[in-house]
Amino acid sequence: MEATIILVFVMGYLAITLEHSIKIDKLIPALVMMAICWALIALGLESFPQWFDSSKHALLDGFGAFSLDEKTHLMEETLLHHLGKTSEILVFLLGAMTIVEIIDYFDGFSTIKGFIKTKKKTKILWIFSILAFILSAIIDNLTATIVLISILQKIVKDRDVRIWFAGLIIIAANAGGAWSPIGDVTTTMLWIGKKVTTGHLIGYLFVPSLLCMAVPSLIASFLPAFKGDLEVEEVQEKKKSKFSGTMLYLGLGAIVFVPIFKMITHLPPYVGMMLSLGVVAIFAEIYSSSKFSMTEFDAEESDAHAHHSPVHYSLSKIELPSILFFLGILMAVAALESLGILFGFASSLQETMPQMGTELHSGGVSDLVVLLLGVGSAVIDNVPLVAASLGMFSEPLDHELWHFIAFSAGTGGSMLVIGSAAGVVAMGMEKIDFFWYLKKISWLALVGFLVGSAAFMVTRTMF
Repeated sequence: MEATIILVFVMGYLAITLEHSIKIDKLIPALVMMAICWALIALGLESFPQWFDSSKHALLDGFGAFSLDEKTHLMEETLLHHLGKTSEILVFLLGAMTIVEIIDYFDGFSTIKGFIKTKKKTKILWIFSILAFILSAIIDNLTATIVLISILQKIVKDRDVRIWFAGLIIIAANAGGAWSPIGDVTTTMLWIGKKVTTGHLIGYLFVPSLLCMAVPSLIASFLPAFKGDLEVEEVQEKKKSKFSGTMLYLGLGAIVFVPIFKMITHLPPYVGMMLSLGVVAIFAEIYSSSKFSMTEFDAEESDAHAHHSPVHYSLSKIELPSILFFLGILMAVAALESLGILFGFASSLQETMPQMGTELHSGGVSDLVVLLLGVGSAVIDNVPLVAASLGMFSEPLDHELWHFIAFSAGTGGSMLVIGSAAGVVAMGMEKIDFFWYLKKISWLALVGFLVGSAAFMVTRTMF
């Protein structure tokens, strides 16, 4: 049964990558794959010898001896746990996307557009790469990608040019998220799990992450796609709202507030994002001089209100297919994680790979294993791989291993467009083709990943 579930996952994964060839939207195979994987788990529950306890990041002892009722109850609890964790990300995404759309409703991004005076593609590339690197460390790589691609859409009108910039934003955002405890979900997991501290994380990973962003951007600046100036369409600008600047700073400030709220309250980030959305929505409704009503069920009144309410308008502009795609792929990966398949994959890597790197530096765990975990995070989601590593290794707080895992899992996902949350959301926003990214951007991400990894191996001796 396990082999069948893996086959279903591989077939679904292939259907996602071949979206443009088979003419089926990627969210459909993602949802079908998720539903079939969990259905097969439910049907073959008695035959599974092991179960991965996500809350403890370890395999459950004695699962094979459990009764069918006990196994069924555990499966339902696990499914609910994963749905809850996935929903946290989806609700967070919805909040961030809505705030971005509210800013756009007031033409707030024109303020940033006004700051970027240059038309040279290379300069714009460096501006966005540096912004992505810094912003992702503060507001996390997912939100930074949403914000920057939204701004990019206002500056670069030609989509064929824009997806090149989007590809480099993904690399820079993932690199920036790796050196901050709140920049990427995997570093947050290691931070909350008391494996790394903020000071050491920045000390170990800032230079490798910077190189991981800078080297691909430097190479890209010599590519034909970034030569010359942007073609500017002479269009009649609509009258700019007098609140555009205010809403831009309020919206971005509200997003930056989310990690601060998390540190103060220790609540999940989506709670802070909902608070931020509520505050931004209040000002948006006041500034638009419309009747405030976020829950309106009368059809005629609702339609009339939607024309005037920035909140209703912004919610109607959100990319729901991207949200559903996220749901499908994360829950499908959760199915593999629950059966201990990913845990077994990570453990077998540790056992079969030679202990390379231990001769050069003491540590006991092969550098090659951690590098392969990084490559694995591009194919599979990095969250379960890091979850598996939490159960596999017993190194103490701030051991170099945990920092290398944080870097590898955080930046390795850039090598495929569906290998990271930033890549998935960019794929949804810009309709980036999997194979286009593989041919044009993946090698740049690989170069950045290898340069950053080499820099880590050199600089770790300083701590």
